[in-house]
Amino acid sequence: MADVSSPELKAAYEEVLADSNDTNWCLFKYEGKNKIVLAGKGNGGFAELASEINQPSERLYAYLRVVSGDDESKRAKFVFISWCGEEVGALAKANVSVHKASVKTIIKNIGVEVHYTTPEDINEEELMTKVRKSSGADYSGNKSTN
Repeated sequence: MADVSSPELKAAYEEVLADSNDTNWCLFKYEGKNKIVLAGKGNGGFAELASEINQPSERLYAYLRVVSGDDESKRAKFVFISWCGEEVGALAKANVSVHKASVKTIIKNIGVEVHYTTPEDINEEELMTKVRKSSGADYSGNKSTN
């Protein structure tokens, strides 16, 4: 298990969840082998977060708020992202799945979970398709053609 005892982690998670501010992502990184700390947060959405995640020698965890829905209903959905860059060693890569469970003791409200390993994996359109599919009813594609 990883050390996720830093109070900044929970505070950043709760800030992303809250409707009362503009923060829509937070990013966690490693300090040493097992301690996970806050790396940053922001309000620039997926694009801003993607630029922070793309680090080939790092293992990172992120939490992202997106807005999804159709003309009938728009609401916040939450995405948990794990990143393990291509330059990360084998043992550290293996620990990501174990440590992810520790991070999830902080981040609990998850609608979609994705794992990225290369810059090519980081695709907003694909992510939003997963979010829409996880959301249930979507009336935007059900227009009658008769």
